[in-house]
Amino acid sequence: MAEDHTKLNGPDLAEGIALSDLSDGGKLVGHCGDEQVLLVRRGAEVFAIGATCTHYGGPLVDGLVVEDAVRCPWHHACFDLRTGEALRAPAFNPLACWSVEQRDGRIFVGEKRKRTPPKQRDGGSGQIPEKIVIVGGGAAGFAAAEKLRREHYQGSIVMFSNDEAPPVDRPNLSKDYLAGKAPEDWIPLRTEGFYSKNDIDLRLNANVASIDARSGEVVLADGARIPYDRLLLATGAEPVRLTIPGADQPHVHTLRSFADCKAIIAQAATARRAIVLGASFIGLEVAAALRSRDIEVHVVAPEKRPMERVLGPQMGDFIRALHEENGVVFHLEDTASSIDGKKVKLSSGDTLAGDFVVAGIGVRPRTGLAETAGLILDRGVVVNAFLETSVPGIFAAGDIARWPDPHSGENIRVEHWVVAERQGRTAALNMLGHGEKFVAVPFFWSQHYDVPINYVGHAAQWDEIAVDGDIAAKDCLLRFKREGRTLAIASIFRDTESLKAEVEMERQIT
Repeated sequence: MAEDHTKLNGPDLAEGIALSDLSDGGKLVGHCGDEQVLLVRRGAEVFAIGATCTHYGGPLVDGLVVEDAVRCPWHHACFDLRTGEALRAPAFNPLACWSVEQRDGRIFVGEKRKRTPPKQRDGGSGQIPEKIVIVGGGAAGFAAAEKLRREHYQGSIVMFSNDEAPPVDRPNLSKDYLAGKAPEDWIPLRTEGFYSKNDIDLRLNANVASIDARSGEVVLADGARIPYDRLLLATGAEPVRLTIPGADQPHVHTLRSFADCKAIIAQAATARRAIVLGASFIGLEVAAALRSRDIEVHVVAPEKRPMERVLGPQMGDFIRALHEENGVVFHLEDTASSIDGKKVKLSSGDTLAGDFVVAGIGVRPRTGLAETAGLILDRGVVVNAFLETSVPGIFAAGDIARWPDPHSGENIRVEHWVVAERQGRTAALNMLGHGEKFVAVPFFWSQHYDVPINYVGHAAQWDEIAVDGDIAAKDCLLRFKREGRTLAIASIFRDTESLKAEVEMERQIT
């Protein structure tokens, strides 16, 4: 995740390179001073920007240039070539930019340009709200607050979170941080000073009891009433809790919050064996992270294959084999029926011993506030293309939102981190009256040991999976099709093709 400055690659761009060394549409990495710089040529123009994505440090030279922007090959962040501005989550920080001069058939990179804040866009329709309240301290809530201030919104922002920690990089909690490969200072999305500096009233450990849509107020558990002109519901999802006997013991964990992750890490410090219930993305990422800590891991799940519902049978078999190669023991087509101390009894009658248990058996959207406020629900909070709910002035984003997806032609709800961040940004614009439809193609990634799986689009059902490449060789792209039309793509080490698939899906949106 951090850029390594110890070794500089490529030519010294201050001394210049031949223009002929950079073809139209081409990219080249060099350095200027002690920093890596990416050159991108677009026709007669040449741009010089930071060489690595500000999200996790992905190499932008391996990304895709689309119009005047470059997309990261790892997690599909997007940056403006002219300004370095982070245009799409999961990146929020801009790239550095350098001045470029062309003379005598050569390209020279000069001084780093002073950063200028993004220009304020033309005013939206209607009156700018004086008070915006955000309920939720996850991906969507954070992204909305950040975007509001980046759009020069001057009004009040109050953000309620029932978590004890400021917004964190939740995907890392089941990946590198849980594996012991990422320091704690990588986890907050922003330092605590960010919120005070940007006049965002972040209230942690805050429990919102109800929403009074008629009076335009949020009612807290202590009875306090906070008025709003626009409201964003970004309450996210909560883990499905085990209801079997013994599930309430302190060594039985779920993983959603920073505190949850720390509790698992503390338990792992002295443990020899763990039992993971569930072969979902979270469950198996936890399994991989715990194996990195040399803990014996047993996975219990009711499915015949891991992740088959989302990725299909071939990828499911591959994921199982990958985890087995790394020492994970599977107990599939089975479930836990009770937990007695360190013994987990299975429905098959078998018993497993483990020092602790992690339950990753799914999540549920937290729609209680929306329901009591009288919003229309359909397995989530129903929103229109602008992410506004059935009650004017109340918006919803993230895991709770069911929106009209222009690519699939269906109303969908997905529980993806990047989608939540992108929806938070779009909701922010629409609370300011900009009337921007949410048309982003869904994207998520999952990490298992050294194998990343990227997924673009959304395919709840398919009638064909077309496989290009070799799944077992970790070099493949799978197209999930229905009636001949590609709805989603999953890939392993096919980053450029994954980005091109995203662009193709975007262009199909009418």
